[in-house]
Amino acid sequence: QVQLVESGGGLVQAGGSLRLSCAASGRTFSSYNMGWFRQLPGKEREFVAAITWSAITVYADSAKGRFTISRDNAKNTVYLQMNRLKPEDTAVYYCAAGRSPLGVSINFWRGPASYDYWGQGAQVTVSS
Repeated sequence: QVQLVESGGGLVQAGGSLRLSCAASGRTFSSYNMGWFRQLPGKEREFVAAITWSAITVYADSAKGRFTISRDNAKNTVYLQMNRLKPEDTAVYYCAAGRSPLGVSINFWRGPASYDYWGQGAQVTVSS
């Protein structure tokens, strides 16, 4: 069982930056693949970025060049650094954790169904 707790959300002006953190419980964090998703009310959860246990990363087109996902296994934490924020980045952001099935590609981690555990979410609001 893994528990995930997001922090670092808030209100920021367009063009600003925020860093989200996701702290994980348990002693096997380094073996998990981690992802960030976001969701607006009434809409499906949208992939933002993922990082594998071996630190391979993949990003949604909307996040490329502006967002950076990273992990610190010593702190059991995954981060999402978000720069040059836009009003359309406004959403609840969720982190997620999943174990690796054999033989999957990095794109496997774009799908919400690939993850086993989810945090409670952190609100990010970008004002224009």
